[in-house]
Amino acid sequence: MDVLSAELISCGESRKFNEELAETFDSWRDGVLSAGPQASLVKKNQQLDPSSEVSRRICLSIKEKLLTNPLVQAFSIPRRIHSMMLSKYEPGDGYGWHVDNPFTSYGRRDLSFTVFLSDPDAYEGGHLEIQGIQSSESYRPSMGDVVVYSSASIHRVTTVEEGVRYACVGWIESYVKSAEDRQILFSLNAGAKALLAKYGRSDELDLVFQAYTNAMRRLSS
Repeated sequence: MDVLSAELISCGESRKFNEELAETFDSWRDGVLSAGPQASLVKKNQQLDPSSEVSRRICLSIKEKLLTNPLVQAFSIPRRIHSMMLSKYEPGDGYGWHVDNPFTSYGRRDLSFTVFLSDPDAYEGGHLEIQGIQSSESYRPSMGDVVVYSSASIHRVTTVEEGVRYACVGWIESYVKSAEDRQILFSLNAGAKALLAKYGRSDELDLVFQAYTNAMRRLSS
């Protein structure tokens, strides 16, 4: 499955974002407004007005972290990160099974991401579930972690039963459109870097890095 789960933001900074969102009362709006006709039938949450000062500042900070995180970079090969939103799920809220639209006016949606901004002990439910071919994977990671996954996947957020779940969601247009090609490049890059760390530079390893670089050049669009 084309999924990455990784630490992105420190607990301290995530807690600060969480407190700011909890103290924001007048800029939340119905999440259905950003959903398509099919997804709107199963979506129940609130989203912070993207033009608000709090939303712009938090989303910009998270975007900078995504663009400088080595794992996210290697996994997604981002051309642009766009359409970021801050969401709030209260008891009874959830987002049923759906697939994201393929593009917006800001770019193509190759990968989706969720940054979890609430302590998992502060709410019940609210799992991100992603369908695979034979089974679904469930994600409810630590505060500040990001889950990046294929926008072509059917996924959902299970109903929040208690507490409040804050998150930042958004999309990535990758230089490499194919999920299979991205996985090949990710594995090749990870293996080459592991060999470099273990054995140091060598002429043979130069050939591996050359193959990775030229494969990236050939597969990018």
